[in-house]
Amino acid sequence: TDVLIEGNLIKQIGSDIEVQGDTELIDAGGKTLIPGLIDMHWHSAFNSMSVAVGLNSDLAYHLLVGAKSNEKALLRGFTTVRDMAGNVFSLKRLTDAGVYDGPRIFPSGPAISQTSGHSDFRAATAVPVDPGAPLTYVERIGHFVVADGVPDVLLRTREALRMGATQIKIMSGGGVSSNYDPLDVTQYTIEETEAAVAAAGDWNTYFATHVFTDQSARRAIAAGVMSVEHGHLLTEPTLRLMKEKGAFLSMQPILDDEDAIPFAEGSENRRKFIQVTEGTNRVYPLAREIGVKTVFGTDALFDAELAEKQAKFITKLGRWYTPVEALRQATSTAGELLALSGPRNPYQDGPLGVVKEGAYADLIIVDGNPLENLDLVGDPARNFVLIMKDGVVYKNQL
Repeated sequence: TDVLIEGNLIKQIGSDIEVQGDTELIDAGGKTLIPGLIDMHWHSAFNSMSVAVGLNSDLAYHLLVGAKSNEKALLRGFTTVRDMAGNVFSLKRLTDAGVYDGPRIFPSGPAISQTSGHSDFRAATAVPVDPGAPLTYVERIGHFVVADGVPDVLLRTREALRMGATQIKIMSGGGVSSNYDPLDVTQYTIEETEAAVAAAGDWNTYFATHVFTDQSARRAIAAGVMSVEHGHLLTEPTLRLMKEKGAFLSMQPILDDEDAIPFAEGSENRRKFIQVTEGTNRVYPLAREIGVKTVFGTDALFDAELAEKQAKFITKLGRWYTPVEALRQATSTAGELLALSGPRNPYQDGPLGVVKEGAYADLIIVDGNPLENLDLVGDPARNFVLIMKDGVVYKNQL
């Protein structure tokens, strides 16, 4: 079949398309056309630098490194990313304007954490907090922010929306890379979470939350959170609750394998990482059986080599899913979740993640058929012979 592109949209699909004489023709005979890939848990500003560098460099450094990192992501076939923490609003605008090449960005802005929560990056000696003390640097520049109590949570949520967030992210439970919150800890009261979700709802968008455990997830879901980030320790009743509420599972195929996050052996972070990866093999099959809408993300953080493996992580889904099921997580199902940002969605010309008339012309031509061999996606440099985003060709080896 043929696909006609006009401007940045797919105009027509069929076998009898009439075109003008000046139309550019691309012969993809014998190859496979798929939608551009979507990473639903990306960190533009942090994925390619160490923790030490990230917490001790200024915003300009973060965004300049992030621009180069996002350019590489686009050439891996990722035409859209949902950025899940950080002030990347300027990078988004400059990417949209064509100053930098990279995927379109759905920014969350500053991730919101309680004191002792997952993104409380203050020094160990920073408590008890002086109410009159200035914000830390990462808070002042809008990467992360600590908020306690309903008024403060409302303030920080509204500030993120004012900055241009397409969705909001809070931390509802313990984390692996953070130092002050064990995995079993539940963060934010129901009142705080409900207030934040309501504030986002007033702006006609949705809430996503960092969470691993049942108790934390169930509280967040009860408050109206629609995107559960991670969720590697969830059990069947919680996954069934997510199915009932229509909440999405934004999970990452992380395992303790050759691509494991390199936490120091014997450290508490390493112990928590092992616990989380042991849950990966259990939750994916359960979510598939129950029918929870699941989307793909990498959550690549503080490691440039790990970020380079972005596409490879899709192939890991083949352990639990068929190739088409895996690819949907990184295309059409991801597009459904992005659409929940409603009028806050800055890309409303058409749907994302599909090859369909009226959709954005985000397209990849694969040398081979990834529906038969998912591993093709894991080597985009070799197998993605054409990459198009927004109707513009960024790679063409045909």
